[in-house]
Amino acid sequence: MTHAFQRRRVGFTLIELLVVIAIIAILIGLLLPAVQKVREAAARIQCGNNMKQLSLGCHNYHDATGYLPPAIQMRAGVNRVIAHPVNSSTNFGPNWVVLILPHIEQEPLYRSVGTAIGDYMINGNNNWRAIRSTKLKLLTCPSDTGHDVPWNLAGGGWARGNYGCNAAGIHQPDSLGWTSSENGRSPVSAYTSSWVGLPNTTPAGGVMCINYGINLGQLSAIDGSSNTVLLGELRVGSHLSPSDARGIWALGFPGASVVCANYTWDCTNPNDTNDNADDCQGCLNDPTRGMGAWQPCPFQQAQTRGRHSGGVMVAMCDGSVRFVRNTTTQQNWWRMHARDDGQVVNESN
Repeated sequence: MTHAFQRRRVGFTLIELLVVIAIIAILIGLLLPAVQKVREAAARIQCGNNMKQLSLGCHNYHDATGYLPPAIQMRAGVNRVIAHPVNSSTNFGPNWVVLILPHIEQEPLYRSVGTAIGDYMINGNNNWRAIRSTKLKLLTCPSDTGHDVPWNLAGGGWARGNYGCNAAGIHQPDSLGWTSSENGRSPVSAYTSSWVGLPNTTPAGGVMCINYGINLGQLSAIDGSSNTVLLGELRVGSHLSPSDARGIWALGFPGASVVCANYTWDCTNPNDTNDNADDCQGCLNDPTRGMGAWQPCPFQQAQTRGRHSGGVMVAMCDGSVRFVRNTTTQQNWWRMHARDDGQVVNESN
């Protein structure tokens, strides 16, 4: 009697191996978008938390002084639109972030320069700039990149950041956006109807401007704190050039730590892809990737920009944080930023 022994097969055939690989590839293809969505959701939450802490810092400053911090302090005679050290008139002062440092758990950093921050408006002391290279996690959005490349002008070494205060203003042929709201002025323009679609008499006062921060009680009596933007996102421009001034936490100029006139002229709505949109000195034009800029211009205008899918994060003057979609209309974008336009935001737009 014979016994037949069958050899047990070991391993996979080539076809089986290819099928397994294909299945794994399909699973990875299905999982990757989900993982990316989870990461983006987490980044958006962290960005919102950052803005919440910064808005609380602004409110604490308000409680101590009676008004919100100014976008930047500037003594008389200082050039309002040129930050580069071309001449002695460029001795600009501390910005809103520097001023609220004690209110965002950074009092040691604030005190590291002695009395320089408080002395600037008295005697022009610019030793406050010694803190400009300090990197603060609270000031960076995890969705953005380029934070390790400092701005290399005005003394160099300026650390990057992603948040700007709302100086509002109007940038149109008869109004210079950045300076139009200085000292709390509320500009109007003869071009508003044709450029934006709102009446020409529509004002656009800001809440944190050159040498000005509003009293929240006064704001409640006009457009209201829950209807007016306090802070908006800004994208770091270092991927275009180390000299691109967009996204610098201690530099109180448009695009660096200020958004202004971002609903007028060639700025229209969040993350616009308009050619030459931002007017920020030394910035490069990259409209297809949402970083349009008119390089020859000095600091005049800057849009709210971020890397979150479909929109940007903003903090309102009441401390709430919202996600505003890129599809919001230019008119609504104006209404959200102007403190005194008397316009109602159309939530459907």
